[in-house]
Amino acid sequence: MTRPTWQRTWLEIAAVMAKRSLCTRRQVGAVLVKDNRVISTGYNGTPPKQAECFSGGCPRGGLTGPLPEDYHAHPCAGIHAEANALLRAGSVASGAVLYCTHRPCPQCQNLIMGAGVDDVYWLDFAASEDECGIRDVAWWAPRDGRLS
Repeated sequence: MTRPTWQRTWLEIAAVMAKRSLCTRRQVGAVLVKDNRVISTGYNGTPPKQAECFSGGCPRGGLTGPLPEDYHAHPCAGIHAEANALLRAGSVASGAVLYCTHRPCPQCQNLIMGAGVDDVYWLDFAASEDECGIRDVAWWAPRDGRLS
């Protein structure tokens, strides 16, 4: 019997967190780890006490098909998974490693750098799955600068 690596374990936890999302367009999960211990998790969704996407809480929630070129044409009311994980961790996020189901957007990249996260890993959906259904993992070191 072989155990998954720590990296694979954290990515699988992020994938489970994504299942908590009630977003109608994309489910994203994140887990923040320090010294091989989970310090925070997050998933994307509207703020507490606000209607969820499927209930009309997000202007994008009712859209079908691809989003328009202009990201702000239909604003998203949701808080991204990475932002939720960082909010819950507070200052403990500094020096941690973030594992996500998707590549962080430019706004989340700024939050990640501002929080002092050391490394970010996410599943590379452009890569094909291996025979076990595992995708390659992409990586970014925020201290080295902007990703996009």
